[in-house]
Amino acid sequence: MVLESNPLNPKKCIVFFDFDNTIATCDVFDNMLLLFSKDDRWVELEKKWQSGKIGSKTCLEGQLRGMSLDKKSLDAYLPKIKLDPYFKPIYKFLLAKKVKTLVLSDNYDYILNRVLKINGINKLKVYANKLSFSRDKIITDYPFKDKDCQICAHCKTKNLLSKAKKDSVIIYVGDGSSDICPAKHAHVVFAKDHLLKHLKESKLDYMAFHNLKDVFTYLKRKLM
Repeated sequence: MVLESNPLNPKKCIVFFDFDNTIATCDVFDNMLLLFSKDDRWVELEKKWQSGKIGSKTCLEGQLRGMSLDKKSLDAYLPKIKLDPYFKPIYKFLLAKKVKTLVLSDNYDYILNRVLKINGINKLKVYANKLSFSRDKIITDYPFKDKDCQICAHCKTKNLLSKAKKDSVIIYVGDGSSDICPAKHAHVVFAKDHLLKHLKESKLDYMAFHNLKDVFTYLKRKLM
């Protein structure tokens, strides 16, 4: 972890954000399960995923198949998603400082890009699983999956390492299981919920955050 006393050079920094429960105040896909699932089969899939019996790709695919969902109903739902009130100020601050900023998510790009656009954020690069519609049929793809790892549908670590230069100072902000691996490659980690629990138990460096105000305060103080 970068020492607290050291200022950070914006030209060398790269910031990665998780989306669900980090940028967004909720888990968007979990809320979709409650709203659109035709039955409660998604619950069993969730339990199998949480216990490590299946990976997130198998879980996501099964849960999507169990939803009564089309483009119209999804588009009507997404404007209801709230972002952390400090994310937009952080985004504008990092943009002004010319700090490279990316979103890494195990959710779907259509969902993330639409929520961000609704909230006036149009230039933020998102790396996520792919979702599109053809005559209201859902089409998915997983271009960032690691064929040698069955845990995550999107290997965030591969994208993190490919987007960060060798001398980059990597700042990572996340909360969930899919954030554990990439967070280990960061110099500064902001963690909450499951990620925080894992880092604490593993005795790895982190900074706990309740909401993005904590992250914003740190960035304003450190980026010179």
